[in-house]
Parts: sequence; structure tokens; C-alpha cells
Amino acid sequence: MRNFYVQNFGCRATQADGAAVEQQFLNRGLERAAAPSEAQVVILNTCTVTASADQDARAAIRRIHRENPKCQIIVTGCYAQRAPEQVAALPGVAQVIGNSHKHRLAEIAEPAFLPLEHLQTQDTAHEIPIFVSDIFAHAELLAAPVFDAANERTRPNLKVQDGCDNRCSFCVIPSVRGSSRSLPLSQILEQVTALIGAGYREVVISGINLGRWGRDLPGRLCFEDLVRSILDHTSLEKLRISSVEPMDWSDQLIELIAASARIAKHAHVPMQSGSDRILRRMYRKYRPWHYREKIEKIRTALPDAAIGADVMVGFPGETDADFEQTRRMIDDLPFTYLHVFTYSARPTTPAAEMSDQVPARVARERNRALRELAAKKKLAFMRAFVGKTLPAITLSRTPTSAGCDFTEALTDNYLKLWLNGTQEPNRWLMATIEDVRNGMLTGTPSSLAGC
Repeated sequence: MRNFYVQNFGCRATQADGAAVEQQFLNRGLERAAAPSEAQVVILNTCTVTASADQDARAAIRRIHRENPKCQIIVTGCYAQRAPEQVAALPGVAQVIGNSHKHRLAEIAEPAFLPLEHLQTQDTAHEIPIFVSDIFAHAELLAAPVFDAANERTRPNLKVQDGCDNRCSFCVIPSVRGSSRSLPLSQILEQVTALIGAGYREVVISGINLGRWGRDLPGRLCFEDLVRSILDHTSLEKLRISSVEPMDWSDQLIELIAASARIAKHAHVPMQSGSDRILRRMYRKYRPWHYREKIEKIRTALPDAAIGADVMVGFPGETDADFEQTRRMIDDLPFTYLHVFTYSARPTTPAAEMSDQVPARVARERNRALRELAAKKKLAFMRAFVGKTLPAITLSRTPTSAGCDFTEALTDNYLKLWLNGTQEPNRWLMATIEDVRNGMLTGTPSSLAGC
């Protein structure tokens, strides 16, 4: 039996790539295995955004090779693109296929499906095939809708943009994903329409630098054109926008979201630091006062919206004063959640060469402080909705040990919600919020929602 298993690491963009790779194999008549231990070929679709991401990939390779020594392990993704020789040296690896060749992965991987007696093994000295070339020479955009494994009947994620033209001093992603490139508008509308036809009622659009969508297309479209076209040319009930850089939160985009009930009231705006000095060292293209202005505009236009940010602590040269500026800015602004990251030096990036690296102990303490602050702000945001009614999409039913049934849901403004009783998944309804328990809202359905 010719079967395969794809394991994805990292961001939604990587998961979208993995979904497209799966489709390549399915189109060739191969079967999807239930687990790596049952697969003839295992494809590890890796991330390399931090050192721990690389470590996770290496650990997975060793584990799979130990548990299923006869399988052929193919490593692809960002780690494979960045350090192919390092990956090829790991026991069990049969092929290394970087992002530059991922659009042909199933074709390149065909020899891995030969009967075992026809394959060379790791015991015989041979060179592991490596398929990696200059990522900037490639214009392909590999993507397929991603479905949450726990909730396959709701909220597919559609990658519409890849690559990045920014050169942040800490980031390795442009060197492994290439220049910014956009999925053509016609293809996006086709995919959204197909998802609607399959019964999906909310679609999340994402990208590596989503707000740059369209700049490379004929006519130099902008991101607002994409959002408006989805509203005008499809019957999608709810569009959710993932992370958009501060520079791309235009007044027009904010007004568009505020004016339409069909766009989720949710804004994710990467911040990284509240210190002007650190932002300059990061090569970020905005200043703290610019960022503050964007968040305040979003909150004024969208009073109930979820507003989230990525924040980095421990960047080289970050002093106690720099960190305090970040902490104070977060405290001042109406964030409802944060993704807090500790700086991780990435090879070939300018930041990795900076001499004033922050001690790990200090960075961990700063990370903890921001997470605690974020938890307080999220709790206050959730409590503000007790007694109110919110639109929410049902995800899955969960029986409890006490014999009561609850339905997991997600509100329009990105809050997890336990609904009393049993509801079918993938339904928009109005929920009366009753309490906050264990970091989630609890409530009771009051009516079906019309988006």
C-alpha cells in the first residue's frame, strides 16, 4: 500500500502549504495514513522561526525514525530551506525538499514509494538528495484551505499571500519564503465560493505579510480591494482577517470592518516593542506613536473588537527602561490578548550579530511579566460582556463527566465560549453571556444569528 503522512510545524502559512502537499499526493492516488507509525512515507513540513522550532523538527525526525525505521522521511518547509545539509545529516532522512521545490514535492518524492528492497538505506553510505535553490527566483504560491483538526466542519483558513519584502533584523522568514507574492483575486474568490458550497460559514484569510496582498498583481491592488471583493462577489457569512502589520491598517480598512456585520470584529496588529530605540534596531517601519494611533483608531471604530498583538522580549540591547516602555504601552492600550515571544537568535540575521544579547533569565522574567499583564487584560475584556448578547459560531459538542453537554463556540470578537446544551456545529447564533470560568465565557443560546 502506497500511503503517506504529513506533519506540519509552525504557523498557519506552513499548515496551508502542508494541506496543498497532501492534495498533491491524493491527486496521485496515494492514501493518507492515520499516523506516522503507519506510513510508508512521512513528510515533515518544518518551521524555523526560532531555535526551538528547529529543535522540535529534529526531535520529530528522531522519534519517527525510531518508531517506524522502515518509513522514508522527507523533510520540507522553512528549516529544510534554511539548513538543508544540517537536516540531511539526521538519521532517517531520505530527502530534503526546500520551499523552493515544495510545489513539486509529490513528484520529487516518487522514488520514496518504491518497494523497500529497491531503496538504499541509511546503512549504506550515500548522499541524501537535496532539492533547494534560491527562493527569490520562485514565484509559486502553494496553498490549500486549512481545517482545524478538532473542528473540521468550521472556520477553514485560506492563505492568500506568501513571502515578505520587509527585512526585520531578527527575522529569517524572507530568506526561506522569498519575496511577497499574492494569490490572484479570481482564484481567491473561486476558493471562497467553493468553501461556501461545501457548507462553511466563516473563512479566515491569512498570509506571511497579509496586508501586502495585491501589491505585486496587475493594477497594484491593495488589501482593502480583496476584502471588499469577497463581500461583493461571494455570499460568505463571516470573513475573519488574521494578522496585518500596523502600516497596513488604513483608515479605509478600519471603516470597512466597522461597516460590515460580515467581517469579524477582530484585529491582530503585530507590535514587537513599545520602545522607539528597539523598534529602530529591529528595522521595524513604524514608531510607537504611530502604533498607538492605529490601535486607538481601531478601538474607536470597533468598541467590542478583539485586539491582539505579537510582542517580543529580550531583543539584543533591550534595557530595563526599554522593557518598561513596552510594558507601559501594553498597559495603556486596549489589548484583549497578546502573543508574547522571547527573542531567538536566527543565523544570518543582523540581530544575531549584535553584541549586547539579553541574558536568558532576564528575558524569561520579562516574558512572564507580559503574560501576566495580558491575562489580566483578557479577563477584564471577557467580564465586560457578562449580561450581554454576542454572535458566535458553534464548533463542537463536549459531554462532561457530570453528564451535562456543552457546545464549544467562538464569538465574533474572538472569545472562547461554552454554551449550555447541545448545538450542531457550524451554526451562527446569538448567545447571552452569563459568566467567565477557567478563561472562557459561559452562556446560553438565545436565537440564531443572521450575518
